[in-house]
Formats: sequence, structure tokens, C-alpha cells
Amino acid sequence: MSSVSSSAPPKSDPIAHALENQFGLADRVVDPDAIANSVARFRERRISLPTFGQLADPATFDAGIVGDADRNGPDARNLWRNHWYNDVAGKRVGVPDHVVLPSSLTGVESPIIVMFGDRFPMISAHKVLAAYACLAPRIVTGQFDPTRHRAIWPSTGNYARGGIAISRIMASRGVAILPAGMSQERFDWLDKWCENPKEDVIRTVGTESNVKEIYDACNLLAKDPGNFILNQFCEFGNHLGHYEVTGRAFAHVFETVRAASRRDLRLAAFTSATGSAGTIAAGDRLKEEYGTRIVAVEALECPTMLENGFGEHNIQGIGDKHIPLIHNVMNTDVVVAVSDRATDQLYAMFNSEDGLGYLADRRHVPRQVLDSLQHFGLSSVANVLSAISTAKVLGLGADDAIITVATDGAALYPSEYNKITARDFGNGFTNLDAAQVWGEHLANVPTAHTLELTERERNRIFNLGYYTWVEQQNTPFELFEARRHQSFWKELRRLLPVWDEMIAAFNARVAG
Repeated sequence: MSSVSSSAPPKSDPIAHALENQFGLADRVVDPDAIANSVARFRERRISLPTFGQLADPATFDAGIVGDADRNGPDARNLWRNHWYNDVAGKRVGVPDHVVLPSSLTGVESPIIVMFGDRFPMISAHKVLAAYACLAPRIVTGQFDPTRHRAIWPSTGNYARGGIAISRIMASRGVAILPAGMSQERFDWLDKWCENPKEDVIRTVGTESNVKEIYDACNLLAKDPGNFILNQFCEFGNHLGHYEVTGRAFAHVFETVRAASRRDLRLAAFTSATGSAGTIAAGDRLKEEYGTRIVAVEALECPTMLENGFGEHNIQGIGDKHIPLIHNVMNTDVVVAVSDRATDQLYAMFNSEDGLGYLADRRHVPRQVLDSLQHFGLSSVANVLSAISTAKVLGLGADDAIITVATDGAALYPSEYNKITARDFGNGFTNLDAAQVWGEHLANVPTAHTLELTERERNRIFNLGYYTWVEQQNTPFELFEARRHQSFWKELRRLLPVWDEMIAAFNARVAG
């Protein structure tokens, strides 16, 4: 493997040294014994690893590799479904499943393209891709040993579930850390998948906004050398995986929509709730290819990027009160804050017969679009609202497409539906409620909390990350500061073909 380094980076280079030793970005075999243990485990359990290139373009491998694997079960063949080219049953499709939201629903001329994340296997959310992107390089470089390490998966829900799923496949103990206030469905899933949920599901204080408490729990666990922390908020594999796999999928969907429209559509904007700042990395690729504006989304009740703020909210899955280390802030163009009142109530509307009836009868939303709304979770609604606000602020028209993602579907939130309707609608959602929700949250999507970023605003947001990453989490200042420049992010991408080469070599050893 001529492109793979054989020696450790010198300690005199603090950035390279930290990237490998603190953040796992190795381009070499770090521990041959760990590799040998992983090969034996994978051979025993008949596990093979897809490359990032294969996940970005599944047409490069045989769809039959998944065989009769249950898409919802802990089957190693589901790793080969860890891409955007699945339908709801787990069958391979030629173009990622998506919907184009019309102006009858959004109120803006710009077509809003939404790609569905609930087609991913095992957890019905795209965060299993992030978990894989963080773990696979650690395995093939010998940094993670499934026979002796316990993988720690901190998140606000879906990433932890994705990590637990992959840990289960490897017969390696995984631990989920997430706030106690997340949806009950997340915990129900973890109870079924964890061998010992009383010990392996750690509930930290708070809800969606309480990420710092998750970090504190990780730092305590990290004192045990048998625990391996895979913190999605600072795992650059998360960024790289989405840049390569998700970015190419978005581009394919856009080209498909543009061809079908028979118009000269341009991809004007991409919106994504920041969360761990993994998915938003796809915007870096879209900007390079199409000049697309990158729009970062957060909760109005905790406007961290917008106002250096604080608070608490219920847009589950997006995280806040800090700037993730892997967020390429200096490449971000717009910030939009969305209220959880809007996402809660629209989620209720999209999952109510009266709500759908109102949209069909009074707003003439096509049936195909209405049928797709069951695939929008809370953060998915936030992404769509941010796209609408972006279209208004940037003055986009009918030839300006916006693309975004439905990270998970309504199936993860029935308990939240019950809470929302009991709190806001007297335990039932009526046609009258639908008219009120439409008028408040769709007829007049606000623009007051949408900010086009100047260079000064980008630097302000970037600098906000200093307290978390340098002072609290001991990130070397040189590495923190290097992220300010696009050359840092472009240099990271050299690792993708190196890792793919190492994955192929690893698979060859497993096959024996």
C-alpha cells in the first residue's frame, strides 16, 4: 500500500500528532496486534467492510451481497446497506429516495428537495453512516480492537443507536450516552439492542441542549483504557464520511431532479441542522461542485450560532450550546434559527388525519407529497422550515433549488406526538387546529432569525468553539486554529482513498 504511511507523525508537528493520537486520523497501521484480533473476529462473524467509495456509489458492488438480511436486524450484511440508495424495505434503488416539496406546501417558488434518511438499516436514520465513518478507519488502522475495547457512543440519540448496532454486529460491547429527556422510542430501541441496558445505556441530565453533560460522562469513562470514546462532535471521520458519501448522494438527487424538471435549475442552497456537524459537511462538496450556499440550522430556543445563546428545546437530534470541532464554520454562508414550537406543531399536523386532510383539501398539496410526510422527524421539519426562510432571505425563485435532508422519520416520535397534542391541542388534532398551525408556521415562515454571514460573523462563531474544545476538552490550540483555513479541510480528504485502500486490504485478510 504505497499511499499508506508506515511511521507515526513527529511530535514536533502538533497538528499531525494530535490528529492521529487524539482524533484517530491515522494513515498507517498503528497496532498490528489489534488488526490481527479484528481480522479473527471479523472472519468468525463473517463481516466485511464496504469502502467509502462503495457507499458513495453502491452500483460498484453487487446488491445481492445483502442476501436475505433483515434490514432491521443485527446482521453484518447490513453494513452494505449503509448508504442512501435503499427504499423503505431495504432494496437497492438507482437514485436515493427523495421528494420535491411544491409551493402549495412551502409557500415559496423554489423547489425544496428532501432526501430521506429513514431508509438506512437497523436504526432507520442516517446516523448509522456517521457511526460507521468514525469506527471503520479506527478498525483498519488498528486503533480500535473489538475484542478488548468497549465503544462509547455519545449523542442525543441516533448516532448512539447506530454505534450500538455496529458494536452488536462485531460482538463488541457498546455503550450509549444520551440525555434522559430524549424520545422514549430511542430508549426502547436501546433496551432491545444492548445486552445489558442497565449498564450500557447512560442517561445524562437534561434534553437536546445538554451536550456538555455528555462530554463530562465521556471524560469520566475515558479514564478506563478499555473504553474507547467515539465522540461524533470531534470525529473528523464523521465529516469526511458525509463529505464523500452524503455529498455525492445529494448531487445525484439534484441532477435527477434537474433533468426531470427540463429547466436550467441551479442548486442555490443546502440546509442542515448542525447537530454534530457531520451531515453539513456534504455542503462543502456541493459548494465546490455547484457554488451552493451552505445553511446551518439551529433551534431558536437555544440560538448558539446566531446569538451565542443558551436555552433548551425539543428539536431532537440537532444538539447545541457549543460549536462542534468538525464544523467547517468558515465555509458556512447562512444561519437560520427555527422554533421548536413550529417543529412540534407541524410534526403533529403531518401525522394527523385532519392535518393531512386540511393540506389536501384546502392547500391542494399532492397526495404523493402528503404520503411522504410520515418520513419527516422533528429535525427534518426544521430543515424544511430553514429552507423556506432561506429562499425568502436570498430572494430565490423557481429556478433556484434548495436541497435538505429528513434525517429520520415520524416512527421515532409517537411518544412526542402524544405529548405535543396533549399540551397544545387538548389531546386531539382537529381540522381547526390544522388551519391555525398552517397560518402560524407555514403561511408566514419568519425571516427575522435568518442571518447571512459576513467574514466577521464567521469568525465570531468559529471563536465560540474555543472554550469547549481548547479550554474544556484539551484540543491543541494549533489544531483548533488550523481549522479556520480551508486548506486544513481539503488536506483531510487525502485520507479517504487511503482508508479505502486499507479497508480493501483488511477485507482480503479476513477472507483469508
